[in-house]
Amino acid sequence: MITFAHISDLHIDLRERATERARRLVAALRPMHDLDAVLVTGDIADHGTAPEYDLVRELLEPLRVPVLVLPGNHDVRETFGPGLLGLPSSGREINQAVTVAGVDFLLCDSVIPRRSDGELSDATLNWMKAALDGREGDGPVMVAFHHPPAVLHIPTIDRIRQHGEQRLAGLLKARPEVAAVLCGHAHTAATTLFAGRPLVVGPGCVSTTLHPAEPGAQNVVSPDAPPGYALHVLDDEARLVTHFRAV
Repeated sequence: MITFAHISDLHIDLRERATERARRLVAALRPMHDLDAVLVTGDIADHGTAPEYDLVRELLEPLRVPVLVLPGNHDVRETFGPGLLGLPSSGREINQAVTVAGVDFLLCDSVIPRRSDGELSDATLNWMKAALDGREGDGPVMVAFHHPPAVLHIPTIDRIRQHGEQRLAGLLKARPEVAAVLCGHAHTAATTLFAGRPLVVGPGCVSTTLHPAEPGAQNVVSPDAPPGYALHVLDDEARLVTHFRAV
């Protein structure tokens, strides 16, 4: 069994508002018992600058568990890799395979540079297939990226979601070891199914996107809603249970 937190869309911009909201999330997660990891599903910086990533490292440093990060459309690969992963500067996709507590996390880059929508490139899909084929253990797999590959029925988000998702679905359908798919980007907590697996969208840190049915949804985004996080438990039967919290 593994227990891990899931945060997203910090949009650190060196201003106090985003910084304070991220500090609130970290302060809520730090004292948790038996927490195995923290997953951050993209848009970690707002402009992708080196000083923003310097501040991100400072903000996340109090977390005494592995912190798994992946880029979103506001992040910049050339500074994200050196700033958060110690990788050389590169404009190529940043894909990572990380194992925590017997669970393999495939952290995928769904960014299309200079665009808000996303897609998994041929290089990323080929990397994912090779990573699945080359696994040494037989434990479960969690697949994570920034852009949701499914319609959430929020028009402003659905226009900039992950496209070309049929190729990903075809890959996952043949992989029963994949227990769930996790993402961010939407700034709202949401769950649905994708390729027969749970798809969980992490809530936003910097703001919350409103559903059209909600009062005030004509403004689309609520900057006053509290930051949120998901607490995931993947049990020994590879069944995912998710709890959502606001702080």
